[in-house]
Amino acid sequence: MAIAQSGRQETFGSRTRGKRILLAKVGLDGHDRGVKVIARGLRDAGFHVIYSGLWQSIDSVAEAAQDEDVDWLGVSILNGAHMTLVPALITALHDRDLDHIDVIVGGIIPQQDQQKLIQLGARGCFGPGTSIDSIVQFLS
Repeated sequence: MAIAQSGRQETFGSRTRGKRILLAKVGLDGHDRGVKVIARGLRDAGFHVIYSGLWQSIDSVAEAAQDEDVDWLGVSILNGAHMTLVPALITALHDRDLDHIDVIVGGIIPQQDQQKLIQLGARGCFGPGTSIDSIVQFLS
């Protein structure tokens, strides 16, 4: 699923700041191979990637997003808790006045839940088999 989103870059003097993305694993989901592949692909495409590591809380991810001044927050969920964790994460960002940070979701998200997550504020959902190029194009 893709939703059109124009890329953002900020210019500082003569330098352009590339997009910054925080990739996070929230809750007890311990499967991190996919998110690490995505992190590497985004880094190779010129993104500044911050990976939170496994077993993060909603609050720690929202705080890291604020501290790292990210443009995007990508959350990887493979354990079926997406309808609980993603809305909580979007609320935590809102509570910190971070509505400008766009959230994308990756992992095993049933088709019927993808549109619900978009309606709740996620900008996009990416399932297994989504190419790195598709994600890069979406974020650019």
